[in-house]
Amino acid sequence: MSVQAPPTLFDQDAVRRAVDTVLTDFLATQTHSALDRILPQQAAQALSGFLGAGGKPIRPVLCVAGWQAAGGTGTPDPVIRAAASLEMFHAFALIHDDISDASDTRRGQPTVHRQTSTHAAILMGDLALVFADQLLHGVGLTPAQLDAVLPIANALRADTIYGQYLDISHAGQPSADPGGGDAIRATLTACGMAVGEAFQLRDGLLGIFGNPTHTGKPSLDDLREGKATVLMALSLQNADGPQRRVLHHHVDNPHPIDAGADQIRTVLTDTGA
Repeated sequence: MSVQAPPTLFDQDAVRRAVDTVLTDFLATQTHSALDRILPQQAAQALSGFLGAGGKPIRPVLCVAGWQAAGGTGTPDPVIRAAASLEMFHAFALIHDDISDASDTRRGQPTVHRQTSTHAAILMGDLALVFADQLLHGVGLTPAQLDAVLPIANALRADTIYGQYLDISHAGQPSADPGGGDAIRATLTACGMAVGEAFQLRDGLLGIFGNPTHTGKPSLDDLREGKATVLMALSLQNADGPQRRVLHHHVDNPHPIDAGADQIRTVLTDTGA
């Protein structure tokens, strides 16, 4: 089914609606295909529910913005479908991330592994990754365009998984060290890296200071998991002895109490982090 593209003037809401239409139609097709092949339909249906639960679709919007920044006109169907592929990949990452973080809610609803089981959620995340690749290969790009896109898409996927590996492997080990085409693609990459860092910094704040009613996810998960965030690194850099003892006593506590969380928030604030 052809998707009605947004008007030439960049309209973020129109992009989101068009991407949502692509994903809805794609998953409906996958559900019917599973039925025809006598395969379980629940996975594709659950993915449809997860993607339809809201979210910001920032990545698809940036994809379309990148197309126009590179000189593209309007938002043709292949660009919208490529953007939809990014959102499907993001679903894979979120489903697996929620399992790793033992999160109970996402977008104001129970996480996929809470609705089903951990093993089922892992498989649903894997299926989303397969679907993301299927979407990308079916957008209608020319062979030259596909040759240019695939190495970037593969690097994106690998780097995301490497990043998740680092996130998990460093949990419980907070450190005082916050860590250390081509022109247009390089420019967009530089912008994207900065946006990614800004997102992570904001996410670190929301993960501890956020209101679950507004964020749709718990505010104690980062503390329970002992996430090695820049926020924690800066606090450890500036903390005095008693403040360090508070952080080391309460962070990575599998059952953080509200009083302990409040003490940590006080230290994060008082150290200027």
